[in-house]
Amino acid sequence: MNREMLMLVDAISREKNVELDVVFGAVEAALAQATKKLYPGEVDIRVALDRDSGNYETFRRWHVVPDEAGLQLPDQEILLFEAKEQISDIEVDEYIEETIESVPIGRIGAMAAKQVILQKIRDAEREMLLNDFMSRGDKIFVGTVKRLDKGDLIVESGRVEGRLRRNEMIPKENFRTGDRVRAMIMEVDLTLRGAPIVLSRSAPEFMKELFRNEVPEIEQGLLEIKSCARDPGSRAKIAVLSHDKRIDPIGTCVGVRGTRVNAVTTELAGERVDIVLWSEDPAQFVIGALAPANVSSIVVDEERHAMDVVVDEENLAIAIGRGGQNVRLAAELTGWKINILDAAESAEKQASEVDESRRLFMEKLDVDEEIADLLIAEGFTSLEQVAYVPLEEMLEIESFDEDTVSELRARAKDALLTMEIAIEENAGGVALELRDLQGLNTELIGKLADNGVHVLDDLADLAVDELTEITGLSDEEAKSLIMKAREHWFADDASSKE
Repeated sequence: MNREMLMLVDAISREKNVELDVVFGAVEAALAQATKKLYPGEVDIRVALDRDSGNYETFRRWHVVPDEAGLQLPDQEILLFEAKEQISDIEVDEYIEETIESVPIGRIGAMAAKQVILQKIRDAEREMLLNDFMSRGDKIFVGTVKRLDKGDLIVESGRVEGRLRRNEMIPKENFRTGDRVRAMIMEVDLTLRGAPIVLSRSAPEFMKELFRNEVPEIEQGLLEIKSCARDPGSRAKIAVLSHDKRIDPIGTCVGVRGTRVNAVTTELAGERVDIVLWSEDPAQFVIGALAPANVSSIVVDEERHAMDVVVDEENLAIAIGRGGQNVRLAAELTGWKINILDAAESAEKQASEVDESRRLFMEKLDVDEEIADLLIAEGFTSLEQVAYVPLEEMLEIESFDEDTVSELRARAKDALLTMEIAIEENAGGVALELRDLQGLNTELIGKLADNGVHVLDDLADLAVDELTEITGLSDEEAKSLIMKAREHWFADDASSKE
């Protein structure tokens, strides 16, 4: 049987044009895999096959780990102090081996062994080709459509294949076998049989990379694409920054007579691109992102990470865009929640906020309307500001002396404490697992309790817009909280499958 094995190895080596050592390694792996099935647990088996005689030995082995690390894989590991009892000079990361009975080749059969060996050789060849391809550092995959697989495109570049899923294509885009395709390499997933490279044509990263290829100044580090938002196949916005004052970032990306931006647009099935100047000033950045609409005024709410943008009637439809596209892309590009208002809506909202602040101050600080309006006129909108703004700033308010300021600050602190206690009492019916959820504070827990959210599953069942309405959080913050609340669902599913 050993002679038969040597003949099999030689035949496979010639047939597949691979080195004998590669085939011998595959045989050893196949025998090791067969031996593992005889043992409970995840044991580590090594087979050593003599290249001349065909004889082989089998060893069970244990990886030596530091004593303080403990055993993560008890079937495969041994602590250093235990290993030293067997081999005094052994070190961490070495192995202790024990000879065990070898599995006869007849047990798995020559043909079965051949199939295992061939599969391992195919895997090795596939991995080698993939490693060679990825070592080139390409971010864009260029190939031709080889076939369709359940709606996905299998794209071939040389002997390497990538998978472009239907939902990662540009809408209304159709490819046929043999068509040339360019797509962004998003990840490499070796569990995908045949086409391990996952591609995308709809990801913002693809547009960034196309611009990087068209605009040499980006590759040189003179320009930088800070962010990108896309409605694939329809419209996109990119924010650019120049690191050289002599270079106009927008004009450079557009190119002479629009050649550079047109090249990107053509690749993306006519997707129109707005190029925006990035700014450290969030308000200025949002104003630029809403182009071509002209902004009349803007109010920044740092706490809610939101902005109220006021435009006149002529610019209202432009700012919002068809189906809300322009404002949605601007929000994605800047990372801010953007509320578009006309002059009348802005005035109404400001009046409502002034009335709310006036009632708050009159009720909680026990002051008359004149004092409340004076605080509002000086920019105070919350009890926290009254309580904790530096004393010197409040003393600058005309007609406020030190005694008045001290009294107002003391009343504000008392009111905040009373409200905090009330919120704590209201949150008493909230489950501990919800109260301990990262990202929730006492105020948010109180708001949730007021709206019937008392356990983790109540929060997990909410939609993003429902949570933003209850709490005033941004869409991203609300989405993050909901996903955290749902984590135990996926953990439960995983444990049930096990």
